[in-house]
Amino acid sequence: MKKLYFLWVIVFASCASSKIDKVNGVSFVSSREEVAQHHIDPVLDVQANYAAIMPFGFIRDLDSPELIFNTDRQWFGERREGAKQYIEKLHQNSIKVMVKPQIWIWDGKFTGNMEMASEEEWQKLEASYEDFILLYAEMAEETRSDIFCIGTELKTFVMERPDFWNQLIVKVRDVYNGKITYASNWDEYDDTPFWAELDYIGVNAYFPLCEKQNPTIETLTLGWQPWKTKMRELARKEGRPILFTEFGYRSMDFTGKKPWLVDRNQERVNLKAQADATQVIFDQFWNEDWFAGGFVWKWFMQHDEVGGIEDNRFTPQNKPAESVIRRQYAHGKKSSL
Repeated sequence: MKKLYFLWVIVFASCASSKIDKVNGVSFVSSREEVAQHHIDPVLDVQANYAAIMPFGFIRDLDSPELIFNTDRQWFGERREGAKQYIEKLHQNSIKVMVKPQIWIWDGKFTGNMEMASEEEWQKLEASYEDFILLYAEMAEETRSDIFCIGTELKTFVMERPDFWNQLIVKVRDVYNGKITYASNWDEYDDTPFWAELDYIGVNAYFPLCEKQNPTIETLTLGWQPWKTKMRELARKEGRPILFTEFGYRSMDFTGKKPWLVDRNQERVNLKAQADATQVIFDQFWNEDWFAGGFVWKWFMQHDEVGGIEDNRFTPQNKPAESVIRRQYAHGKKSSL
């Protein structure tokens, strides 16, 4: 037990001495156009020190093995050329980058349920996915990006094909020298089998917190406690910090009930609920030594055209939640001076 304790102390000593140096990130959404300085200025204004760049691959259905990516038919920011341009512009502004290739299934079906019908189909998917990931791992190395994410919310794929993922991690490390993570969904992270091979335990933090229409600071805080305890224990067990590869809330009623909802529902706009939930997540995690920080979901390039007081979607832009984020991220910058 003494050996385990001292190992824990050694692994997290650097975190404890620099707990203020968090990833204060935004998920920078791909666009049709090149990124320009006026697109970056709002990211600087909110005091972010990281941005997640998300090139996309597309699959037709949950059992389709062919991944389509880096084609001329995709938006500029969704393919290699655009992702590289985004990264270079962010780096010019001293913003670090996580490269996070993602899959989109037609009609918005959940990637965690993707499953092939035969061994042959699994092998086709693996070959296609490996090409996709290694293309962007090589780009991440070329651009000296700080973090690379090997996948997002692929629960069934991960659980059914563990050997493939172990081999993929080795291949990524052969071409990329930065930190590596995987963006697990909130209901899969504790079963993900390869955390010991990665640098961060990546979690998309859409945990259900409470069922109230107008959640309070107190109910949201209480709702976090069992999840927080579980993540702290996993971080200590694996000797890896937790990184929220995505976190955020809809600006609507019942925002803490099912925070993962992406549907275009008509729930009443509730700007205070989003702001309060965002403040609580900062209060609960940003001072923890075993926690590395996270990336707000989501941030659009066209800052003046998105969000606002009539929008019930995820973006905090032009809403009270944006001020909450700015205040927290600015505090982190001042503390690290």
